[in-house]
Amino acid sequence: MKSSKVEIPKLKIEQMKERFAKLLLGEDMSGHGNGVSSALALSNAITNLAASVFGKQNKLAPMPEDLKKRWRKEVNWLLSVTDNIVEFVPSQQQAKDGSNMEIMVTQQRRDLLMNIPAIKKLDAMLIDCLDNFKDEKEFWYVAKDADESEKGVQRLDRWWLPSVKVPEGGLSDETRKWMQHQKECCNQVLKASMAINAQVLSEMEIPETYIETLPKNGKASLGDSIYKSITDEYFDPGEFLASMDTSSDQNVMELKNRIEASIVIWKRKMNQKELKSSWGSSVSSEKREVFEERAETILLLLKHRFPGLPQSSLDISKIEYNKDIGHAVLESYSRALQSLANTVMNSIEDVLYADEVVRNPEMETMMMKKEQSVDVVALSISSPRAIRGVKDWTGVHSPKGKPSSMNLLDSMGWGFDQGKMEMMNGNSSPVKILTKAKMSYIEKLEAYGLRSPTARH
Repeated sequence: MKSSKVEIPKLKIEQMKERFAKLLLGEDMSGHGNGVSSALALSNAITNLAASVFGKQNKLAPMPEDLKKRWRKEVNWLLSVTDNIVEFVPSQQQAKDGSNMEIMVTQQRRDLLMNIPAIKKLDAMLIDCLDNFKDEKEFWYVAKDADESEKGVQRLDRWWLPSVKVPEGGLSDETRKWMQHQKECCNQVLKASMAINAQVLSEMEIPETYIETLPKNGKASLGDSIYKSITDEYFDPGEFLASMDTSSDQNVMELKNRIEASIVIWKRKMNQKELKSSWGSSVSSEKREVFEERAETILLLLKHRFPGLPQSSLDISKIEYNKDIGHAVLESYSRALQSLANTVMNSIEDVLYADEVVRNPEMETMMMKKEQSVDVVALSISSPRAIRGVKDWTGVHSPKGKPSSMNLLDSMGWGFDQGKMEMMNGNSSPVKILTKAKMSYIEKLEAYGLRSPTARH
């Protein structure tokens, strides 16, 4: 017994040595100095850890205890690096004579001090959400190789996963409401993790290698058709996306890369002090600013309607050449939670879809059509990859039907006034972008009605 107690700490120490040695060497264990930067090594470590822990989480069930413990232990090891990323802040100290004087003390860098606790909270919420399905008996999963008579309902775009089976009469009202509540909780986690990730990526420097690949102007990047739509006098982001072919991830990614490239081009041109740059200029800076705002709005809609997309060319380039370890940790950690939240939401939607099909057999035929629609509710039914984005800001409803007093963003200090809530809930006409007034990330979410799908019963 005594020897076993000694061996456990030694094993942990050896694991930590191996993990941090790999980080210090930039993943080049040969020691020849050919490794990647410390920031990229840390980003890869968090990404790979999340993939190995959450990669097989394709059912609504608690994580195995060994994986849960491994995740908490190893992610804390990696996060410990940020404890030494500090800055000087003023503080008061009392002298021996009783007088107060201002001194400078070290404190964890502000973005890390604020965001790491927030991301840890999101992490705990997702793990708790999965734990909530421990004793669930109103639905179950059937293996792919099961007999046809035993198989349940499965969405076409998730054919490789086990099918979902629900009772003949569907889920009970209580369970259905509870499932919707769990979905809204995951939606909040997804929304918050996407916001943090987007903010961190926006603060990363754009590498010169990416800039060198850009065309001369925004029109060349977008193409004539897209450029004409964005630069038209009247512009509606919903109508624009409805006119685009978003039937496949490849098409959406191509559009996303084009939009991001045009934003970078326009921002660089607006920041140039000389009236005539080497790039040439046929568009005023005021118009460019309007076009850039419109492009950012489209990009925001794409990110929230298709949260499971791979990273864009710009994001990959930023992560690869980023040297800021703090940014690397925040970006990779929030991205890992964003992916898990999207996976859990898809699994919840699988169960709700199976319930709909059992109670309404015609529903399956409707879903097969996969009609694309700009309307948020229609998207939630016709496209399994539809808007995950943002729930109503008026609070999550508990299973008993009572709105909770505070949602996740409120608890983090990201509250919103009643006027903005009314704008979200109202059936206003499509927004026409006619001004170059700057809007924040969250304000854009509100302005363009990125709400989570409403209940389908």
